Amino acid sequence: MRRLLGPRFRGDDGDGVIRLSRICFERAGLSLRVFLLLLLPALLLAAPAARAHAFLDHASPAVGSTVRQPPAAISLWFTQELEPAFSTVTITDQSGQRVDGGDAKVDARDQTLLRASLKPLPPGTYKVSWHVVSVDTHTTEGTFTFRVAG
Repeated sequence: MRRLLGPRFRGDDGDGVIRLSRICFERAGLSLRVFLLLLLPALLLAAPAARAHAFLDHASPAVGSTVRQPPAAISLWFTQELEPAFSTVTITDQSGQRVDGGDAKVDARDQTLLRASLKPLPPGTYKVSWHVVSVDTHTTEGTFTFRVAG
């Protein structure tokens, strides 16, 4: 145990593990525990936020919502810009029939926004299915429903 408290990095005991001395922290007025508590937030804050996929951020009509008036279009916002040629959305009714206009496209000014027009919707539950490719080429897909009240 005494060898662990030496003033330098240690790895000469044959196990291949390098141990950091407690003494070097104590000389600086820090305990090893305090040093590690300070180091962890610094590492987390210094790391850049990696957004490797375009996830659904929000939609209109909202996910799981009930609307009184049938919407004329659906809008989906994602957490990352989309590749227009490879991103689409379809909307179907309870029988599986498509009720979108077949014109899904990424907005030219806001490439996180995917829109599609809708046919006139009677009361019922509708399923939104999206498949998108982000500008960094990662693919995501998902579904949600919304309801038009009767």
